[in-house]
Amino acid sequence: MPSLPLLPDHDPIDVAHLQRMTLGDVSLERDVLERFVTQASRLIVALAARPADSAALAHTLKGSARAIGAVRVAACADVAEDALVKGEDPSQAIAALDAAVTQANASIHAILRQG
Repeated sequence: MPSLPLLPDHDPIDVAHLQRMTLGDVSLERDVLERFVTQASRLIVALAARPADSAALAHTLKGSARAIGAVRVAACADVAEDALVKGEDPSQAIAALDAAVTQANASIHAILRQG
């Protein structure tokens, strides 16, 4: 299995990226973050069961994470997707992805409490 990419230490959510993607619309930011929490949690549960479409699920999560600036989630989802496509054991990658989603969700909840 490939190693996880090295990323700089920063908040789980790149708020500046999120603001650019939502054109500074705070209401849209909140909506996108709330949807990400719901979707990411659902996809992590689904990935744990390793259905036949697991690579597609990881790919979906990767795209959603990139859209909101969840860089670590996107990187971990990329590693998981790669392992699944190659037929390798994705256990470590999915565990890392789960941890990244948990961290991102905690950050998102903190952001949502601020507004």
